[in-house]
Amino acid sequence: MTPPTKRPRPRIDDVAAAAGVSRGTVSRVLNGGHWVSPEALAAVNAAIKKTGYRVNPHARSLATNRANSVAFLLTESHDKLFEDPNFAVLMRGAADALAVHDIPLVLILAGTEDEQRRANDFITAGHVDGVLLVSAHANRTDIISNIIDARVPAISCGVPLGFERKMGYVAADDYTGARDMLEHLRSLGRTKIATITGPQDTSGGIRRLSAYRDDQGAQFQEQLVGAGDYSRESGAAAMAQLLAAAPDLDAVFAANDLMALGAMDHLAAAGIRVPEDVAVGGFDDIAPSASAHPPLTTIRQPFERISAEMVRLLLGAIKGELPSAVTLPTELVVRDSA
Repeated sequence: MTPPTKRPRPRIDDVAAAAGVSRGTVSRVLNGGHWVSPEALAAVNAAIKKTGYRVNPHARSLATNRANSVAFLLTESHDKLFEDPNFAVLMRGAADALAVHDIPLVLILAGTEDEQRRANDFITAGHVDGVLLVSAHANRTDIISNIIDARVPAISCGVPLGFERKMGYVAADDYTGARDMLEHLRSLGRTKIATITGPQDTSGGIRRLSAYRDDQGAQFQEQLVGAGDYSRESGAAAMAQLLAAAPDLDAVFAANDLMALGAMDHLAAAGIRVPEDVAVGGFDDIAPSASAHPPLTTIRQPFERISAEMVRLLLGAIKGELPSAVTLPTELVVRDSA
């Protein structure tokens, strides 16, 4: 039996011949279509489809000095990626925004020191053209410093504490959102409002607690502040601590929805009704919040817009634009928990 003849891979010259244009015109089309007439552009695209030509990504990288990929750098542990739905929403939104430009997104997890070292080596070696930094912690600054020192374009989700003037970022208006929630709780007649904070080495955790302190003013009490780490379990533990310290509290604002849902878990187990006895408010508006019992009142972050803006700023940074910062408004979503 005669083996099938292997067809040679189409080359730029084949595309040029099929389109009736020069090799240089095909090359210009493949590199963005600059200085190419609409007629020639249409002819080359038709010829590419007809011949089955495919760009050699390795050759393009060598020619353009670009990796043609972007890193989604998450400085959290692996379990947080699956526990917190916000990360999946941001990653999906970023991937969709980059797909418009035919740029793939590479997920890099860097929750431990070893992972951060490997991530740093990979990023600074030129394997990606830029970085979308998610969940930047103030106690994990080495990797941010290395990215900046290597002049790798990067945009942070949230304010990169200590690097605000050196790295662009996109953030929700954490402070105003938190104030809106607290004002809503007080409008319901709640007078003893507690809070469950996010990590105090993140911009969101710091700003939402600052909003609570300012809202409480002279009535601020340290015993009404419970510490959390954005996990559901930490919300339940903080709620138990708050009830032990102030059993007469009548509302709680949790700095994210997972902790608010954890607080509701503990309140239900303790036989405390929501919202009749204790009103509960969260922050984020993750999907499980709407189906909780009762549905959770929360502050909605525009995650799809955040990821799209991050990609827009990063592509600008890759082109050499100066770092930019964008702060987006939040929205109060009133449901049955408060």
